[in-house]
Amino acid sequence: MNIVKPESVGLSSERLQRINGVMQSYVDRQIFAGISTLVARKGQIAHLENFGWQDLETKQPITEDTIFRIYSMSKPITSAAVMMLCEDGRLRLTDPVSRHVPEFKDRKVMVMRDGGYDLVPAAREVTIHDLLTHTSGLGYPSEEQTPLDEIYRKLFGRMDKDIEPVLEKWVLAFIKADVPLAFHPGTAWRYGLSIDVLGYIVQVVSGQPFDEFLRQRIFAPLGMTDTDFWVPPEKIRRFAAMYGPTKEGGLQVIGSLDGKDYTKPDRSHSGGGGLVSMLGDYFRFGQMLLNGGQFGGVRFLSRKTVEWMMHNHLPAGMHPNGEAWNGFGLGGAVLINPGLSPRPGSLGKFGWGGAANTEWWIDPAEELQCLLMLQYMPAFTIPIVEDFAQLVYAALE
Repeated sequence: MNIVKPESVGLSSERLQRINGVMQSYVDRQIFAGISTLVARKGQIAHLENFGWQDLETKQPITEDTIFRIYSMSKPITSAAVMMLCEDGRLRLTDPVSRHVPEFKDRKVMVMRDGGYDLVPAAREVTIHDLLTHTSGLGYPSEEQTPLDEIYRKLFGRMDKDIEPVLEKWVLAFIKADVPLAFHPGTAWRYGLSIDVLGYIVQVVSGQPFDEFLRQRIFAPLGMTDTDFWVPPEKIRRFAAMYGPTKEGGLQVIGSLDGKDYTKPDRSHSGGGGLVSMLGDYFRFGQMLLNGGQFGGVRFLSRKTVEWMMHNHLPAGMHPNGEAWNGFGLGGAVLINPGLSPRPGSLGKFGWGGAANTEWWIDPAEELQCLLMLQYMPAFTIPIVEDFAQLVYAALE
């Protein structure tokens, strides 16, 4: 990838260099095995650095072509695919999900009461917009001790044993199990399987496998040659190991907490968290959005659609993950109150992260794109994103 002199795009070389010291310190202290960072402004990469190892045992260094599990950074890509179908005239955000997946009709909502809960009919149908904004009432299985989470855990335990991991089979198995919604559609925010359901809807509406739609409409024309739902044999040497902390301090290799073997062809095609990618690939996707929907002379989405995606779509008082500084658009968080945020950024900054501590955002006001890639679980326990963001914004001239 071509790297320009930072000053040519309004960034300070000396201040960007501070990123290197902080990231290298994380590696030297064995907090993370390896880290890749990218900062681009005005469409040009001004900083691209790699620190440490993609495999500690073999001392294989992390490089700009290292492949990472990006987990929930899959969600902005799936959301862009949905918006392409809207622009094709084949989907509306106001469509009830049951228009495309009839099995989704007549959902029930779990309403808690003393000593138990009641199941009541949803006040209205779940829409495509509800799925995009995580206001559908669907969630993820978690370790919380609530009746709904217990239902999720038991169902996913059965599905892992009895359901073939094929997109349409596992999504329909989940839908047909009639798992209650956590709330009436549109009334609250809960992170979960909404985007996975959307991946299946893309497949139904487009009439082609979800992975093939992504490949034809996004990956191939953008040149995202290393983004897929699995890592083929010829690329395994570039696939970073996953690490976690030891009790004594330091790092150990851990299996993916989702139990997935990325070295084998995958048919579950999780639009919410199944993709692998690399720095340059995701840069191209992000730059396409930052460019208003076009990249390399190819138009992927209209300028107004991208603007719409990056507006806050949540009603007043509703925030993702309880973060009062953020709203949520179509595929990512939107900074709506910079003064409350624990990291710097401009009004309208848009982005999302993944469970292995990967992070991506674009800041239209500054024509800025930032990427942080590493492979470490658990997520969000170490403030590397805050450090990275502070160092990036301090480098703006």
